[in-house]
Amino acid sequence: MENVWTELRLMQGLLAAFVLSGLIGWEREQLGRSAGLRTHILVGVSAALFVVLADTLILRFSDDSAQVRFDLVGVLGAVVSGVSFLGAGAIFAGRRGEEARGLTTAAGLLATAGVGVACGLHLYVLATGATLLFLFTLGWLGRLVAEPHKSREAAEKRPEQKPD
Repeated sequence: MENVWTELRLMQGLLAAFVLSGLIGWEREQLGRSAGLRTHILVGVSAALFVVLADTLILRFSDDSAQVRFDLVGVLGAVVSGVSFLGAGAIFAGRRGEEARGLTTAAGLLATAGVGVACGLHLYVLATGATLLFLFTLGWLGRLVAEPHKSREAAEKRPEQKPD
């Protein structure tokens, strides 16, 4: 029965990652982005799970043998590499000098993995603060940056006036 309570305590990190990653995913979903609610939740909870599993393995087996080496930093590197690979699939570079698309989606997935890692380490204040910063960046700053682009696009679409 003690194992059940221990595992339920470990689930706290996954549940926190679920909620915080879901907030980021919800923001992306509202804008109709390809990586939305479910994708961000899966990335965040998976990152938290890998950290919780690595931490559990270290605690369980670290004293058994000097030959066995555990490296939580290696797990973090693997999470970053895996999510970066996933993010790379979200980036599309245009032909003929068009700008790349999907960079914010890729960065958002990496940010969400960071939130998941923090939750897996039970650093809930840090994870919540980072989530708020990410939401501010994606939301308010995103709209602020989009305004000049909309004005420029509207100006480019206007028919050119001929001089009198």
